[in-house]
Formats: sequence, C-alpha cells, structure tokens
Amino acid sequence: MPVPVEPSTRSISGKLGALPSKIRLVARSRGKEVARLDFTQGTVLIGSSKDCHLVLKDDTVSRKHAELSLRGGGLLVKDLESRNGTRLAGSRIKEAFVPVGATLVLGEAELRIEDGTDEGRASLGPLTSIAPPMTKAIEALKRVAPSDATVLLEAETGSGKEVTARAIHQASPRKGAAFETVDCGSLPRELAASELFGHMKGSFTGADRTRPGAFERAHGGTLFLDEIGELPLELQPLLLRALENRQVRRVGDEAWRPIDVRVLAATNRDLDAEVKAGRFRADLLHRLSVVRVRLPPLRERVEDLPHLVQAILDALGPRARGFTLTPELYTQLARHRWPGNVRELKNLIERAVALGELEAPGGGEGEAEAGKAAPARIDYHQAREDALAAFEHDFVAHLLRTFDGNVSKAAREAGIDRVYLHKLIKKHGIDVSAL
Repeated sequence: MPVPVEPSTRSISGKLGALPSKIRLVARSRGKEVARLDFTQGTVLIGSSKDCHLVLKDDTVSRKHAELSLRGGGLLVKDLESRNGTRLAGSRIKEAFVPVGATLVLGEAELRIEDGTDEGRASLGPLTSIAPPMTKAIEALKRVAPSDATVLLEAETGSGKEVTARAIHQASPRKGAAFETVDCGSLPRELAASELFGHMKGSFTGADRTRPGAFERAHGGTLFLDEIGELPLELQPLLLRALENRQVRRVGDEAWRPIDVRVLAATNRDLDAEVKAGRFRADLLHRLSVVRVRLPPLRERVEDLPHLVQAILDALGPRARGFTLTPELYTQLARHRWPGNVRELKNLIERAVALGELEAPGGGEGEAEAGKAAPARIDYHQAREDALAAFEHDFVAHLLRTFDGNVSKAAREAGIDRVYLHKLIKKHGIDVSAL
C-alpha cells in the first residue's frame, strides 16, 4: 500500500483511531526542535505570532498558520489560509482528521503529533518503550548501568544490541571514557587474540608494529563484545582470565598489563545450549552473565512501532520531512513477523523515503494462514516436495534480502553451512544481485 504523495489541496474526513488522553505536539525547524506543547482538550493555534498557543519561529510559517482541535474523539487539523500551506503525507490540505504519529509540514517546518501519556513508558538514552517485555528489560538495564557489573545481552539479530550497550555506557560513570566494540563473529580466527589482547612488533607475519588490543584501548571505559557466542573455543580461556584477573598479555609479550574495563557482551545464540554442545565454556558463561538481560524481538514490542519509525525518520534528516505512515500501514507493520527486527524496519523505512512510497511487508501468522493455498497435487510425497521447495525458495530469498546479499553472514545468522546455502541459491535460481 503506497504512501500517497500528491500536490493537490483537499479536505479529508473521517476520524483515525482512538486518541490518548494527552496529545503532545513537537515542532521542528531546520532539523532542530523549537517548541513542544501538551494538551488534553480544546483548540491549539499554531503560527509564528506570539499570540499563538504553539509559537513556531520559522519564516515559512504564517503568523496564524493552522489550528488543531479535539472534535468528537478525533484530532482535526485546519489550515488557516496560510501562505505556504499545511501538508499531510505530501498532500496540501484544508482540513483533515489526523492520527497520532502523523507529521504535518507547515511551510518548511514540521509538527509531529505524539502520544503525550507517559504511563508505562521506560527510557534509557535512545531506548524507549511502552511494550511490557521491553520496558522490563530497560528497567533492569537502568538499575545495572551505574555499576561495573558485566552484562550479557541476549537478542535476535537486528534487535539493537550495540545501541543498548552504548546506552548502558552513557548511563554509567565511565561515559566520558572509551567505548570499544569487537564483533567476535567477524574476527579472523588467526587474528582474534591480537585484536582482543594486542601484539608486539614481529610477533607474527605482518606484525610490523606494536599494537594494543581492544582491552587496552578500552582502558577506563567499556568494552562491548558483540556476538560473543562466535568466539573461538581456544580463545575463551584467555578471555576468562582477562575478566577474572583484570590483566592481559599481548601476543609475543611476556608482561601482563593491568586493565580497568567494564565488559558488556551480546549474543543471538542460546549459550546454555552451546555449553551443552561443548562449543562454549560454562565458566566463561557464568563470568559473562553476572547480569543477564533478554532484549525482546520487534514482533513482541509492536506497540513501539510509531516511536521507532519516527526515530528512523529523524535520523534521515531533511529528506524524510513530512513522510507519514497511515494507520492502515501501521496495522500491516504490526502483523509482520520482523525476522530482521529493528534493522529490517530501518531498511524498510529508508527504502520507502528514497522511493516515495512504502509497501508493507508480508503479514503475520493470521494473514499467512488466511492466504494459504491448497496443495496443487493430490500425491502426498510430491505435494510435500513442492511445499518444501517453495519454503526453501522463499526462506532463502528473504534471508538474503535481510542481510543485503551477504551470503556468509546470512548463513551464520540462520545457523546453516555457507556451502549449503550456496547450493540452495543455485538450486532455486535465486539472483543475489537482484534482491
């Protein structure tokens, strides 16, 4: 369902969903917030005049530009014959009922309509949520952030593990010091020890200079070990020693160096299962999980979609000005399963802004059930093979789209062998470059 972008002037009727008990108006001009106002009843006059309820200092905004009023359970916006117009979703409007989450464009300024109620909301830096599973996680992180306790974040790929780790760092006494990230999933096995602990000049081929490792670079600050479940087994005892003794030894050196580092780790793997399988040390898991917090996937926090979409649009800057999703599109987004989580949402919104329209992704379980077709064959075995082939094609195509065609990463995140994934791509004739 495309977002309409048209230059016409029109009136829109019909109320769009239930309103919260308090509406928050946030005005932005040239990329900066310039005013905000909460209201629960009556009419709000918006313009550049000091006589307005919400004063928007922008030379493209008329003295009395527009008004918003609560009418019969709906929020009605009315343009007051302004010089540069009022726009909603690309269309210049005279009056319209607008939903919470919409962004109006007044001249060149923006006016975002938000839910002003804070009940049940939890925040930590850029993290904010009204969904119970996420608010529970945020509250736990807020309690632990001021300490030096090691935290293990467990979350699916794309759920914002690094953003969360940075939020913990910024809420800690170490916020003025370094924040160092190591992606254990992308470390070359032969260089992993050097990256973590450093090396001396001449200690191995290519070591043309002495280099401190991530632990030393993060001294006084925070070290974030992303995808810790991918760390080679032979390096795990060295990491355990660094965590327990707070000292490291560079590759090729004999001296131990003291470190003052707060360690945060994250994984999308079930580390308890990895321990049982012999791929992860139990003692290291115990040391990493002093505090263990699960970040819920996006499908468990769809209440946060309006806020997340707006945060993505804000980050895109002027090119996303006035881009608004309809309530119908939000309903479709809420039904989607989001296998790529917030990263998938970010890619979807960026693509929509670039193209000027948004095609909502496939729906959730209810839609999938409703849209199932009966098997084309009566023979059970052949029907089963057809269904499996269709599943493989759709799964592989979606997997590759989620990871931007990176076959190695897609295979790793899906838990399948890279060579086997290449075979599936070839078997189903999938053109990776065209995804």
